[in-house]
Order: sequence, then structure tokens, then C-alpha cells
Amino acid sequence: MKKLLALMAALTVTASAAPVTLTYWQYDFASKVSTMNDLIKKFEAQNPDIKIKQETFPYDAYNQKVASSVPAGQGPDVVNLFYGWLPQYVGGGFLQPLPEKDFPTARIESTFVPMIKTSKIGGKYYALPTSVRTLALFYNKDMMKASKVLTVPRTWEDFITAAQKMTKGTAPRYSQIGFGISPDGQDWQMLREVLIRQYGGTPYADGGKKVNYNTEAGVSAMKFYTELLTKHKIGAQNYFPGNNGYRDAFIAGKAGMIIDGSFAIASIKSGAKFNWGVVPLPTFKNSSVRGNFGSYWVNGITKNAKGDKLAAAVKFIKFLTTEETMNTWLRAVGEIPASKKLVGDPALRTDPVYGAFVQALPFASSTLFVDEAGQRQAWLDGINSVLKQGMSPADAMKKIAADEQKILNSYYK
Repeated sequence: MKKLLALMAALTVTASAAPVTLTYWQYDFASKVSTMNDLIKKFEAQNPDIKIKQETFPYDAYNQKVASSVPAGQGPDVVNLFYGWLPQYVGGGFLQPLPEKDFPTARIESTFVPMIKTSKIGGKYYALPTSVRTLALFYNKDMMKASKVLTVPRTWEDFITAAQKMTKGTAPRYSQIGFGISPDGQDWQMLREVLIRQYGGTPYADGGKKVNYNTEAGVSAMKFYTELLTKHKIGAQNYFPGNNGYRDAFIAGKAGMIIDGSFAIASIKSGAKFNWGVVPLPTFKNSSVRGNFGSYWVNGITKNAKGDKLAAAVKFIKFLTTEETMNTWLRAVGEIPASKKLVGDPALRTDPVYGAFVQALPFASSTLFVDEAGQRQAWLDGINSVLKQGMSPADAMKKIAADEQKILNSYYK
């Protein structure tokens, strides 16, 4: 009898010690997935009572997959989301706020870079990033040398001249392009957040509730951007196929320059077979006005995580926001740390690759989207109306403003 009781007690202890399993979702980006696998192994070694199951999905299907699974009580306990999607997920009740006792607001805002404040909705933080991204200009050193471009462009005027020298062939069948233009890559963000500001405008007003770019500055920005193709002929849309065709063209040595985020570093580093470099985005000649687009992906806890799962999820989020994890992410993925302390490191600020992205942080803007897909499409439709249909930049900006304002109104009402 005593042996039976002892056995039952042992079984009870074993059952109660069963590890908590969390499901973690992120979109399928090779360097991110492999890095997260390594981090999960490290986290599980430190927390043997917690297991993490990572699941990934193609980017184009990811947002819809999360949106359809979480309300049904399925899917992830911890989820990786683009910061611009947060209003939709918070408004839909998919996420729960990060517990204040574990993530005090004052501590968050004193230790993270300022742009992450767009993750604060209704006075509460719902998610936090491991890293942040800005934009910079990648350039092919060998192509520049071969094309007799003597200096790396620091102004938009010199950028156009350099791109023209590197463009070979005639439109639209170029054998080589000077600039891998891509409205649906990072260009639309650059137009919206950088060029408009450099022309003296501000994209949004009233805390992001009103569009503010149907102005002379907005029209000038659209005119400058679209004339890169229509007037200066330094590239072609869809020169390489695929969502990341502009980057693939650069990696293949067929595009002399691209504007891309720090998240592209790992892919370019592993794929490019030529000498390349990175410099800050250009400014206009005789102007010191800079601008950049800051963005980031955040990790949040879904409404599915309760009890032991919630406690485990808190531990996992804390692990993903340590300085050690941020440094790992920097080396493996290329995205810059979200920590004020780390990005203030002189060695990182002067790094020949990462430095351009870090230096942009003080003037990087991260507009909060209410419908990222819809707002992006409004901009792409407007840009394409100029490039493919011959609409004037002024009419295009009027159209974009009307379309995007409808989206903002439907959310804020």
C-alpha cells in the first residue's frame, strides 16, 4: 500500500511538472526564423519548464492567418506583428496589454528608442520589439567604379547623376539599372515619410488622424519620385520579378543602388558577390533637412495565453527584449537594437554597414497605421496612376489623400 501511495505521489509530481508549451508565430523570413530557433533553444535551456513551438507562414498570408485564428481561440500564444497592424489587433481584442507590473511604462520609455511609443495604445503597451529598422542607400561599389562614378552620392541631385551613369540600355529593356525602384518595396515609405518632409511638409496632422500631404510639398515629392523613371530613366518597375525583386536585382549585380531597410543586410551580405556599401539617405542640395522611416516588428501576447501560459509568455517577451538577445538579432538578422543604450554605442554608430541606419534614428518617423494594407494600397495606386496612366502628380496626391482619409475616418469614428 505504501509503495502504491508513493508511486501515485511521484506520478502527481511528474504531472504537475509538465512543461508549459507556448506557440509562437512569425512570418517566414529565413534569417529571422533560424535566429529565433537558436534563441528558443537558449530560452528553453534557461527555462526547462517552458517549451516554445515556432510556426511560420508566408508574409502575404500572415496577417490574415493571425486575424482568423486568434479570435477562434486558436493559433499563437505569443505573436510577432508589424507595429502598423497594432490598432487592428488591439481594436479586435486579439492582444492583451503587457502586464504593467512586469513591463512598467516608465521603464519601457526610458530604455527603448523613442519610435516604439507607437506601440502604446490607449495608454497601454501591447507589444515590444527586439529591434527596429530605418532606411538607407545601398550601393554597388564595383559598378560605380566601372561607370566612373567617383563619389558616393550624398544629395539627390548627385544620386540621379550617379544612377544615370550606371544605367545601361534603353527603357524599358535595360541590361543594367542605376536604381532598383520599387514603389511596393520601401520606396512608398520613403516618399511619404522622407521626401515630403524634405520638401517642407508633414505627412499627417491631428495625431495621425488627418492626411496632410495634399500640399505643394506632397506634390513636389510625388513629382520628384516619379520623374526618376519618367524623366531621368534610371530604372524600371518590376525589373526583377517578385516582391523583393529590387533587392534581388541589387544582389545579382544588376541594380547599382537601392533604398532598403536594415533588415536587408543579412540577405545582401550572404548573396552579393561584389563590393558594396551603405550610406544615409540623400538630402537635397543646399538643404540639411533629413527624414527617415522608422519601423519595427513587435512581440505581443494574444488573448489565448492565460494562467501558466501567460506567466510563461511574460518570461519569453522579457527574454526577447534583453540586450543580449538584441545583440544576437543584430549580428544574425541585421536589424538594429531597440535599446537606447545599445544604439548609443559609438562602435555601432560608426560601423560601415549599421552606422547609416543607427544615425537615422533621431529623425526617423514611425506613423501608426490603422489599416496598413489598405493605406499602402492607396499609395501604390496613386504612384502607379502617374507611372502607368500618366496622371499628374497633383491629381495623384489628391486621389491618395481622399482614399487614405476614408480609411482613417472609418477607424477613428
